[in-house]
Amino acid sequence: MVYNGYFDDALFYFRSMRDIGHIGNKFTFGIVLKTCVGLMDVKKGKQVHGMICEMGLKNDVSIGNALIDMYCKCGCILNACRVFDGMPERDVASWTSMICGFCNVGEIEQALVLFERMKLEGYEPNEFTWNVIIATYARLRDSRKASCFMERMKKEGFIPDVVAWNALISGFVQNHQVSEAFELFREMVVSRICPNQVTLAALLPACGSLGSIQLGREIHGFICRKGFDANVFIASALIDMYSKCGSLNDARNVFDKIHCKNVASWNAMIDCYGKCGMVDSSIELFTKMKEEGLQPNEVTFTCILSACSHSGSVEKGLQIFTSMRECYGVEVSTEHYACVVDLFCRSGKIVEAYDFLKAMPIQVTESIAGAFLNGCKIHGRRDLAKLMAEEITRVQLKGSGSFVTLSNIYAAEGDWEKVGNVRKVMKERNVNKWPGFSWLEKPCEILEGKEEKEVAVGLDI
Repeated sequence: MVYNGYFDDALFYFRSMRDIGHIGNKFTFGIVLKTCVGLMDVKKGKQVHGMICEMGLKNDVSIGNALIDMYCKCGCILNACRVFDGMPERDVASWTSMICGFCNVGEIEQALVLFERMKLEGYEPNEFTWNVIIATYARLRDSRKASCFMERMKKEGFIPDVVAWNALISGFVQNHQVSEAFELFREMVVSRICPNQVTLAALLPACGSLGSIQLGREIHGFICRKGFDANVFIASALIDMYSKCGSLNDARNVFDKIHCKNVASWNAMIDCYGKCGMVDSSIELFTKMKEEGLQPNEVTFTCILSACSHSGSVEKGLQIFTSMRECYGVEVSTEHYACVVDLFCRSGKIVEAYDFLKAMPIQVTESIAGAFLNGCKIHGRRDLAKLMAEEITRVQLKGSGSFVTLSNIYAAEGDWEKVGNVRKVMKERNVNKWPGFSWLEKPCEILEGKEEKEVAVGLDI
């Protein structure tokens, strides 16, 4: 039952078993603890822990491991530590479960301390232990340490699996180190580690962010050769990539070849039309999606509202915004509010955007402030931008975009004192601006700034 997801039923039979006098053994409790994880119910987990102590099973290694796993996955890292520290005997699984627990809550330094202690006490980490630390560094966007740890893993005779490679590639992409991501992909292929759908789904957004249609097509060819093109999630990522590269025809060809379209694939194609300013085509596809029996979600409405914004269709956009909750039961998110602000601003209706912004039932976010300040900058409404500056200061925004736009508005006025004030606030809040990049393409190469990097060699392996 537990392995099929019937957690409540499993607990019911466990209670029934105890009611008739069968108390169970360590295997029973191991399964029941998995049930608590499935339900994410730490309260029940603690009750089971109490039963284990009453039965004198707490010193059993497999039970201890199950308790650590339960507490870690339920977010109770201190309870897991107490169980771990109280174990008279441990095995590799005990150490790995505890390391995973620290990694899951982002406590990578604690995980490393435990990793080194594990080795000192004579327990050799397995591939999973190494891979989870690499994945955590990548998730925390520390791709340098993730790379170093992977090299150390190789030196100690372990082979990084596809999960570790994927984590590192994703980390590079998230850190805007796109060249490094593609170099790592090439190294992965040369090392005969077979990329999977996750690998390619991580790389496609990088092609889109570069606007590199050539590189995107090379990855697409690789996808087809490996037989991944039938995967609906990969197809959706391809549509999004071609959309960002400005190739509507390629995006539509991919979309038309998907046999079983899901909401994500419809959303990607709707968004593609929107980015091209073809709001009527977006709405036509939206209508067809509903006719196919698929329920639009909040991403669908973000795509439609964005399409209206890019085409200047204010009235149509407002109608769709109003219909979200009333007709489709979709809750309005901060991104939807940002789209409406952008809708007004792109049409030059800055006052209406400000009125809408002030009437919102939510606080200003980075995306909302960014849309409004960009509108103020384009249409020369510095007076309203200054009012937004007060709001930005009040709500403690952390992103750099709004601050940079505001600084540029003050600079255009020659108000260097306020430019300095904005930069001072950015420094106080530790807000950093990502440096700009310039990219040029050559066959199988990308030129990043003045440094040439080969990125596509080996894709046909």
